[in-house]
Amino acid sequence: MTKILIAEDNATNRELFRELLEARGYAVDEASDGPEALRMLEQAQPDLLLLDIGMPVLDGFAVVRAIRENPRLAALPVLAVTAYAMQGDRERILNSGFDGYLSKPINAKLLVKELDRLLHKGKERNATARPSEGESTEGDSISKKRAATAAGNNSSDRD
Repeated sequence: MTKILIAEDNATNRELFRELLEARGYAVDEASDGPEALRMLEQAQPDLLLLDIGMPVLDGFAVVRAIRENPRLAALPVLAVTAYAMQGDRERILNSGFDGYLSKPINAKLLVKELDRLLHKGKERNATARPSEGESTEGDSISKKRAATAAGNNSSDRD
């Protein structure tokens, strides 16, 4: 069974996500802040992280940076769920290490579509180390930016 970790500080939003995901057959774990999410990632080993950006203690940007810097977690698909919906927010979020982006309030159909895309992408990542020669993926430029960030070039990570 596919396991998803929800990292969201708002209990009502966590409950809504849980209901949507469990109704579709996913196993669900929950974290209410960034440090708890990082601990649970190591313990629960989910297939995908649904990550709120505006959490207290450690925000989503800091959590995704920690994930991308950890070799055991770096390939984990991370979907940002956020109230940030201004022009440029999506690109900034995707360039910060997230694999996908959904703005709140969440549209259930878009959530399912994005989960399917990211879980399929995650399975492909685990099956092959890289695309075939000449093949390009939507996340190639994001992956290159992640590699540059991990190498110490994190000037684009400023909030």
